[in-house]
Amino acid sequence: MRDVVSQRLENQKLSASDFKKPVDVVRWLGAVQAQDFNAAKWALGLRMRAATDADVEEAFNQGQILRTHLMRPTWHFVSPEDIRWLLQLTAPRVNLRCGPNYRKLELDNATFKRSNKALTKALKGGKHLTRSELKKVLNQAGISADDTVRMAHLLVRAELDGVVCSGPRVGKQFTYALLEERVRPTKPLAREEALAKLTQRYFTSHGPATLQDFIWWSGLTTIDAKHGVQIVNGDLRKEFIEEKVYLSPRAVKATKRVHSAHLLPAFDEYTVAYKDRQTLFARTNGEASTWGLLGPIVIVDGRVAGTWKRTNDEIDLQLSKELMEPEQIAITSAVDRYATFLGR
Repeated sequence: MRDVVSQRLENQKLSASDFKKPVDVVRWLGAVQAQDFNAAKWALGLRMRAATDADVEEAFNQGQILRTHLMRPTWHFVSPEDIRWLLQLTAPRVNLRCGPNYRKLELDNATFKRSNKALTKALKGGKHLTRSELKKVLNQAGISADDTVRMAHLLVRAELDGVVCSGPRVGKQFTYALLEERVRPTKPLAREEALAKLTQRYFTSHGPATLQDFIWWSGLTTIDAKHGVQIVNGDLRKEFIEEKVYLSPRAVKATKRVHSAHLLPAFDEYTVAYKDRQTLFARTNGEASTWGLLGPIVIVDGRVAGTWKRTNDEIDLQLSKELMEPEQIAITSAVDRYATFLGR
């Protein structure tokens, strides 16, 4: 599985990258899981030639990258030119998965119609309001929003309906803006065209990956995912590895074996974007929990080497194996890179 790991490092732009802007990374990956905002900013910084936390924050505040719910029921960074067609393609599936919570919270289409109308009126004219401010708006409109979970689902539905998206932060608080005012009009895509585009994006930026990986990442049905692969089949390379079919871009770049290390943030695309995460472990550690991979981890040459956490101005590394000197040097470089990103 060595080739799978090295190709993923290359395609995910962890080995090397020419990207200069956060939106370049987001556009390349299709969407980037971002419920942990600070972690997601570092995920973008890792894939840029040079970046600081302040650079990514500024891009977000300027609306060059957006944060909304799509694909799986969680926040993602997405580019402005992609947000509408991605929502049209994936929002129905997210709403379906949110359905039990909608019913439990007594939220129906009539309620969502009223809440979307109230939100639109409050945000119109380029206003950016925090969640607490919008809670007052909804309560005044006769829509109960004091319950935190109910309020969250009202806003999720407004995002999925393409009514609101992220606005600039006010201090550390997030705001919401009207999508139609935040994002200039874009050409709509037919559903099949959108499906092809998402499929191509995924396997180009995340491959080699399996069909099941794509289904997990996109939240699409198996039928839709298979159809997407059929549409772009001519642009994909197929490999049989250990009785599984892996798809990747046709052009495979030769990679030299150079020791590399990365401090991956929680929910990084290198870990979260695959249903099967066993390739991240060396064979001697193949029984480790793959769910643990969703936190901050250290990878060396693309494989898990331990965990890390930031405590004030220190990085605490918990390594799972002894490292050779070139690997230790690579980890030191990775820590220095993160410090530079933080401006320290």
